[in-house]
Amino acid sequence: MHKSKDFLRAIVQKDLKSKRYKEVVTRFPPEPNGFPHIGHAKSIYINFGIAQDYNGRCYLRMDDTDPTKEEYKYVEALKDAVKWLGFDWDGSVRYTSDYFPKLYEYAVELIKMGYAYVDSLSEDEIKKYRGTVTKAGRRSKFADRSIEENLDLFEQMKNGEFQDGEHVLRAKIDMNSANMKMRDPLLYRIRHATHFKTGNQWCIYPMYDFAHCLSDYIEGVTHSFCTLEFENNRDIYDWLLDTLNLTPPRPYQYEFARLEMNYTVMSKRKLLELVTNKYVSGWDDPRMPTIAGLRRRGYTPKSIRNFCEQIGIAKSNSMVDLSQLEFCIRDDLNTKVPRVMCVIDPLKVTIENYDGFEEIEAPYYPHDIPKEGSRKLPFSKEIYIERDDFSKNPPSGYFRLTPKQPVRLKYAYIIECKEIIEDENGKIKEIKAIYYPESKSGSDTSGIKVKSAIHWVSAAHAKQVEIRLYDRLFLSETPQGIEDLNPNSLKIMKNAFIEPAAIEEKPDCRFQFERLGYFYADPISYTDEKPIFNKIVGLKDSWNKKKHKQNATAKPQTKNIQNQNEATPMNEAQKALYEQYTKELKLNNEIANTLARDERLSSFYKQSLSTNNNAVTIANIVANDVARELKEKQINKLQFSAAQIAQLAKMIDEGTISSKIAKQIFEEMSQTGQDPETIMEAKGLVQISDPATLEPIIDEIIAKNPENVAQLRLGNRKLLGFFVGQVIKATQGKANPTVVNELVTKKLAT
Repeated sequence: MHKSKDFLRAIVQKDLKSKRYKEVVTRFPPEPNGFPHIGHAKSIYINFGIAQDYNGRCYLRMDDTDPTKEEYKYVEALKDAVKWLGFDWDGSVRYTSDYFPKLYEYAVELIKMGYAYVDSLSEDEIKKYRGTVTKAGRRSKFADRSIEENLDLFEQMKNGEFQDGEHVLRAKIDMNSANMKMRDPLLYRIRHATHFKTGNQWCIYPMYDFAHCLSDYIEGVTHSFCTLEFENNRDIYDWLLDTLNLTPPRPYQYEFARLEMNYTVMSKRKLLELVTNKYVSGWDDPRMPTIAGLRRRGYTPKSIRNFCEQIGIAKSNSMVDLSQLEFCIRDDLNTKVPRVMCVIDPLKVTIENYDGFEEIEAPYYPHDIPKEGSRKLPFSKEIYIERDDFSKNPPSGYFRLTPKQPVRLKYAYIIECKEIIEDENGKIKEIKAIYYPESKSGSDTSGIKVKSAIHWVSAAHAKQVEIRLYDRLFLSETPQGIEDLNPNSLKIMKNAFIEPAAIEEKPDCRFQFERLGYFYADPISYTDEKPIFNKIVGLKDSWNKKKHKQNATAKPQTKNIQNQNEATPMNEAQKALYEQYTKELKLNNEIANTLARDERLSSFYKQSLSTNNNAVTIANIVANDVARELKEKQINKLQFSAAQIAQLAKMIDEGTISSKIAKQIFEEMSQTGQDPETIMEAKGLVQISDPATLEPIIDEIIAKNPENVAQLRLGNRKLLGFFVGQVIKATQGKANPTVVNELVTKKLAT
């Protein structure tokens, strides 16, 4: 972990500097009603990471206040996830139920103070009495009960003398509050259900808003980090702690953006539906976004932590691309795992002029990986190659084996097709070939030129394995439910063959199958008698191409397939730059990788940094926009200079322009060579940050969308992005999104 200066760490540093707290105490407080998913991983990373960075403590607390949904198996899954990700909690695991007696005392105290009452309205009546965003609520007639009556009723509730729903305990706050959550929120409800930890000891259970803040206080938590959907709940959090006059220090709640990722659902309800209705094999199905699923697929703890580091901590919600998570696992495995050969869809090749047997020495690791190790590849007369590595009628640019085109068997010899054997349906079942004895890899004197090398295994020595090819679980970028499921998210290849060393020597449990991707020995189903491998991820992101050419003929390949799928190893100079970019300048791995590998981009980036030291903003412009220009032009033909890019980055950092406006200015710079400031002034592209200018626009948009206003105030926080987007659109991208977000939030809370 490192102390990157996100806004949460800035708050912590300020509190420590001002001596508000002696030490930092955080907590990870999940509900044990489902398996933790990648969104929980972000929360784990934040809470445990910040405590770790500032030599503090982080507790693991189960928010077990609903006995109808919670089970010990979910507790174990949560504990396992935290440990697996590389963190540990302070002391023993804590439970909100540990504090039920104390919470009950706090509720009684509120009743005695006149700030809580037992309400006997039905659930529908309570909703009706709450009012709307435009209409004040109406307090229940039962709010006039005396303190003595409320105390008596509340004790009877505790003793199990009433049925579920017959009474609730409510706070007496303000039925006219603009924040509808403050309109006499529920504190306790009756639940005649067996709790997995306390059994039948309790018949009443505290609501989240009541239990959460007080549990934080009891534990001495200093910083209560929550996701944005709890932003309106903060008023209840503060009201309860202030009203009870608790002895300082007290905790404060701070909200951050939850993780939203495309092609994925994070809702526990939807994940449970997938499991219950058997659309997946369980919570640990490798297609699931759960920690258990990612772990079984083959993701590493480091890759998940790196992903959380890269996406950062933001104040407003945004969508993260799933490919960023996939990049992180590739980045982690690329320098670690051994390379082996596996043929997933085998086509038999008989080398007619080869007799005998030999073993070919082949490295497990490429030369740029600081690991040693090799294995012996059996080579014999009959081998298997991938079916799509041979084409009878090849398209233009196809460089693998054809009737007229030889190909190299990696680490071995060049072979040439001499005869095609087909079955009665015209399907190719065997290739008859010859090999060139003088063409052995590493000592080739044949003079034969080939454009591609393909993987293979010896038919007599390879081990049969089952390969599970996993793809994205949903077809839609924003899936709503099972109607968006990808019917091809799992394909099982039962007749695959792998080189024997992978099974017999077991150099690792994760491998790069050359030219195919990264694979993991399934930790549950794998046996030596029946080896099963799960595909973790391909060697490169092919999803975007795939979704645009569904049911279409594949484009002809124009490059050696090995070069297409596997990045060229970095040289020493590139490695040094990559280390500098990631460790000193704090660039994310993907941007650093792009810059380090391209000498022109590295040079341009260095020049830009000499006039403006904001490394991250400049790096993003250079790695994306400048790189795009350099695909078509020489560096001396660019219309703009490194100093102008530095100036553009500075304008973004100072809030003069938004990132969207910066794109417009860059396009103009690339055509005219004008300074970004000149373009901005000439086109009137200055970012609008003045509230006096923005407020009338916001007011008009709010007035035009009363239904969305009502839904947002009822708790649908996703609609906040709708209003911000409408303002940005109305100002043609000129509005400062941060200022707009603050103004919209403020206006819609009143």
